[in-house]
Parts: sequence; structure tokens; C-alpha cells
Amino acid sequence: MTFSKANPVFRIVPVFLLLCMSVPMLAASSGSSKSARAHAHKAVDVLQQWYTPENGLYRTTGWWNSANAITALANYSRMTHSKKYLPIFANTLHVAQTAHGGFPGFINDYYDDEGWWALAWIDVYDLTGKAEYLQAAGSIFDDMQKGWDTKSCGGGLWWSKKTHGKNAIENELFLTVAASLANRSSTPEQRQKYLAWAQKEWVWFHDSGMINGQHLINDGLNLSDPAHCTNNGANTWTYNQGVILGALVELNKAAPDPVLPETASSIALSAIDHLSDTQGVLHELNKAHTGGDVPQFKGVFSRNLMLLNSAFPNDRYQAFARTNAESIWNKDRDAADHLGFWWAGPFDLADASRQSSALDALVAAGVLNSKQHR
Repeated sequence: MTFSKANPVFRIVPVFLLLCMSVPMLAASSGSSKSARAHAHKAVDVLQQWYTPENGLYRTTGWWNSANAITALANYSRMTHSKKYLPIFANTLHVAQTAHGGFPGFINDYYDDEGWWALAWIDVYDLTGKAEYLQAAGSIFDDMQKGWDTKSCGGGLWWSKKTHGKNAIENELFLTVAASLANRSSTPEQRQKYLAWAQKEWVWFHDSGMINGQHLINDGLNLSDPAHCTNNGANTWTYNQGVILGALVELNKAAPDPVLPETASSIALSAIDHLSDTQGVLHELNKAHTGGDVPQFKGVFSRNLMLLNSAFPNDRYQAFARTNAESIWNKDRDAADHLGFWWAGPFDLADASRQSSALDALVAAGVLNSKQHR
């Protein structure tokens, strides 16, 4: 029996079948979101065992990692509508910069460190609405912009105030902070100032050559010929593929341009394709996994993919988040709910950078696969 398009049966049957197929898909996604949220609740309890009220930082990890832990904590609080950790944010803002080993105003010799703290306080501002957090981010940005240099590579921020080097991460962070502040400015003059910096940084970054032919971002530039800097071909770390996603979302919000989300999508999908194993679990191409730096990277990608999906939803982002969250919990966890570096397993060791990075992935899965993102 054949049906014409005019026949009502032709229209009803496919719709009915689609609805039948969509019910288990929606249920599975909802279940995944609930599981990720429950797992994030356990993960954040473990993370906070490393928090030190006396200095507002996290034991077992470094200065910039603590900024990322604060960011993960803010995103968890937003997802769960929790006010439990508001005293933690206030304590860290006022204690970390002055306690032993801290840096007044969150200013030190590394522009990337400063960028991480600026983004942490912007995230806490979004959560609380308290101006002191946004003011802290603005003050940090004022110092970051002093690192802009045109004598080498025609622009861009230096990595350090003491040693020369122009890398992707500090420039991605500078772009993100500038665009984020533009979107949160209270006056047109402030907004224009931050937006001008964001657009200037993006034009330079886009033309720098750090985005390679695979739509992945290499670690930095070769400065052997300062007049003609080139991609240094160094590792495509996961966090370099992540920070740019949040940056372009913020820049597109401040000054809409269809090229920006298209570029973000191409980088996100390329990272998923090239930096995941055969099971779809994120990993670094470089074998480095010791110290406090590299274990932080993958979580940065996960949370920025969450930001991209919030603005431009994509089923592949959501599936990626589910896969990684499930793998972390099932294959990269010890009996005390410590989460390690190898998201595909096995569990290696516990520290605050590993825990906060994995928490980023759990929160991303909880948000990306919730009802408001379907």
C-alpha cells in the first residue's frame, strides 16, 4: 500500500514514530544530566577538602589552578542554585591576594595567571551580582593590557613580564576578559574601551597563524624573526581549544558577527575529533601528565564547550559531555571519589587540579544535557 502526501496517515505515522523514538532519547539525556549532577555533588565535596581558609587557596596545586577551582565551584553553584559556597568566594577574594604566597590585586609576573583570576571573579560576579568581584576583574585587566606589544609579531600579549614569549593562552584569556567586561560594563564608555581591546586582540590572534589547518590552536609563536612570527607547531593543548570558545561567545554577544560562532564551532568539533580517543574521551596528545599544569587543561575545554553550547546548542557537544562525564566516574575514580588525570582510566592520583578539572566536566554534562539545553 502506498500513501500520497495528501493522505493524513502519511503524516501521522512518521510523526508518531519520531515521538516514540524521541522519548527514550530524552529520558536517557535527562538521566545522564541527573547522574552528572549527583556525581558533581560528590566531586565538589572532595574538592573542598583541599580548600585552605587561611589563604583562600587549594592545597596540592598552584596559584592559577586555584583560580580554576574557584571557577568550577562557581559553575557548580550556578547549576545547583546553591548559596553554600558564597563565603568561600568572599574569603578567597579578600585573603588569597594578601596571605603568604599571594599576590596583591591578583597581579603577578604572568599574564595568563592574571587572566585566570579575572575570569574567576567574572564568574563569581555573574553568580552573586556583587560589584566587588567585577571590580577585581577590571583591575586585573588594567594590568594585563600593559603586556600588549607591537614590536614583536605586530601585537599580542607577552606571556611573562620577565621573559619574552607570545603564546596562545595569555592572548585567549585577554580576549575573553576584555569581551566579558564589555558585556558587563555599566557605562557606554567602559563598554567601548573593553570591546575595542577585544576586537583588536581577536584580529591579531586570528591573523597570527596560531590556528592551524586542522582548525586547532598550537601553543604559540616562533619569535626568531620578530617581524614575521610563525606558528611554532607546538602541542595543541586542550585548554587552548577551550578558552577561545568562551572568548568568541562573549565577543559575539558584544558585537554579533556570524564568523565568530562559525570559527568557534570549527575549533570545538576539530578538538572533539582530534583530541578524543576511539571511545570519545578527551585526552592530551602530549604524554605530559605530571605537575599541576597539564591536569587542569581538559576541564577548561569542557566548561568552555558548555558556554558555546549555551549560545549555540549542538548534539555533538552534548554527546561528548555525556561520554566524558560517564568515563570519569566509571573509570577514573577511587573509592573516596577522588578523580584523576586519565579520564579514560585508570585512576592515577588525587589533587585539587585533577579534581577541579574533572568537576568541570561533570558540571558541563549536567548543564549541557539538562532540559533547557534540548
